[in-house]
Amino acid sequence: MPTNRKPDAQSKNKIIIPIVVIALLFLGIGFGMSYFKKSLYTVMKVPEFELTNQNSRKISNKDMLGKVYLVEFFFSRCPTICPVMNSNMKFIQHEINSPDFGIISISIDPDNDTPEILKEHAKMIGVNSLNWHFLTGKRSYIGDLADQFNIYVGDESDEGESLNHSGMIALVDQEGNVRCRYNKNNMPILYYSGLNYADEEGKTPKLTGKYHPDRELLIEDIRKLLK
Repeated sequence: MPTNRKPDAQSKNKIIIPIVVIALLFLGIGFGMSYFKKSLYTVMKVPEFELTNQNSRKISNKDMLGKVYLVEFFFSRCPTICPVMNSNMKFIQHEINSPDFGIISISIDPDNDTPEILKEHAKMIGVNSLNWHFLTGKRSYIGDLADQFNIYVGDESDEGESLNHSGMIALVDQEGNVRCRYNKNNMPILYYSGLNYADEEGKTPKLTGKYHPDRELLIEDIRKLLK
C-alpha cells in the first residue's frame, strides 16, 4: 500500500553525499588547472610589436591577445638552426591543433625576407595555420624587439654577426605575459629551446639530433594554458 512517508536522514545522506563528492571533484580539477597556470613563472609582459606578415597584413601583440603563442627569431635562408626550429614549431602546431594557439616567427633578415619571400617559405615548409605569422619589418626595430625579449640577435652593424641568433623560444599566454616553467632546481627557465639534441637531457645541441626535450615541455605547457 503506498505511503507518503518522507525520506529519512539516512536516505537524504545517500543523495547528498555523491553530489558533494562530484562538486568537490570539479572544484579540485578547476583549482588544479588554476594552480598550474599560476605555477608557471611570469617572466614579463610581452614587448609591444607591430610587423608585417607573409600576407602583407600588419600583426601586433594586441592581435594575439586571447591566444597562447610562441615567438622565435629566424630567417628564411638560414642553413643551420632555423630549419630545425621551424620543424619543431610545425610539430608543436600539429600537436596542439587549436584556433587559440599561434606562432610568431620574426625574420632578422628583412632585406631578403619580404612578405612574398616569407609566403613562399611558409608554403615550402607546409604551414597551414592561419595563426602562424612570419613577420618582417625594419632591421633596427627587430633588433630592438629582440633586446626587449632578451633573446639574442646579432648586431645589425656587424656584417659577420648580424644574422646570428639564439634558438630560444618565448611562450606567451592569453593575457600577453611571457611565461615559463621551473627547472629541477626550482629556477625559472625563462625560455624554451627550439633545437634538437644528441641526448635526452638536452645538453648537447645537434642539428640531426633525435631528442627534443623542450619541444615536449612546450606542448605540455601550451595545453595546460589553453585549458
